[in-house]
Amino acid sequence: MYRIILILGLLGALYFLIRRALRKLKGREKPDGILPGANQMIQDPVCLVFVPKGAAITEDIGGQTYYFCSKACAHKFQQKLAG
Repeated sequence: MYRIILILGLLGALYFLIRRALRKLKGREKPDGILPGANQMIQDPVCLVFVPKGAAITEDIGGQTYYFCSKACAHKFQQKLAG
């Protein structure tokens, strides 16, 4: 009887160790749910400040993607291209 309880306890511990290891492996690919490259700093073409790529406002203009620090800068850029 004690052998069965010991074996079940060891199997349970092994299950949790494997589960933790798999979660750590997944975490290497996408830490904290952030996409790879999201921490890359990019420069706003209007006000020239650097913002993390994951937090930037993106606009596709003329088939090219531009990154901005705010909607106001994106609007100014579009006005500048139009006029």
